[in-house]
Amino acid sequence: MKDSEDAYTIAIENVVPWENPTDGPGTSMIIETNRGEIKSIIHNDEEKVTKRAVIWVCGAGGGFAGPANGAYEHLSERLKPTITSLRLDYRMPNVLPECVLDTLAGVSFLSTLGHSEIALVGHSFGGAVVIVSGSLHPSIKTIIALSSQTYGASNVASLAPKPLLLVHGSDDTRLTPRCSEQIYEWAEEPKELKILSGAEHGLLESREELLEILETWITSRLEV
Repeated sequence: MKDSEDAYTIAIENVVPWENPTDGPGTSMIIETNRGEIKSIIHNDEEKVTKRAVIWVCGAGGGFAGPANGAYEHLSERLKPTITSLRLDYRMPNVLPECVLDTLAGVSFLSTLGHSEIALVGHSFGGAVVIVSGSLHPSIKTIIALSSQTYGASNVASLAPKPLLLVHGSDDTRLTPRCSEQIYEWAEEPKELKILSGAEHGLLESREELLEILETWITSRLEV
């Protein structure tokens, strides 16, 4: 029985510095777990820790920047110091159960820092990651899926009563808007679906609108 349980658990063993080759904003670190190392970047004010935080995850290829030409990095800086951001790179990109465990490790890490109001944001494959993760920890308060795939997202009804936001581009040919429409139909209230006119899968064409939507949703759904 123990081997079966271990297959669905992850434990943080240490957190160590990491030199991010992109030299971007935020503090780079590695979250060492019993399942391997999770590269991450945190954006916060260590002297002013608040309850609120966001975890940002990317698509099947992993990485940190997010859609719309680095939306995750931009918003991580824009939201601090009142909201901490943690950008995670998957240990095993495109392996849904392992990516969910990475996200939950991020939640656990933020919880140790005193964050109890956490939003999850995922793009493409990452939309399914945050939908699966969203019901698995009480500190997760809201879930945002951008240009999400449907595979892995059929459990979305279990998120209720946590608010769900789905955002999709009207011109997405990689994962059509019907994907988010299907997830919306599966989901229970509270839920919201926004289709961005003219935007493709990466949502770059509606970047400013996307940034405004995300900032407004996150700040209004997490208690101060």
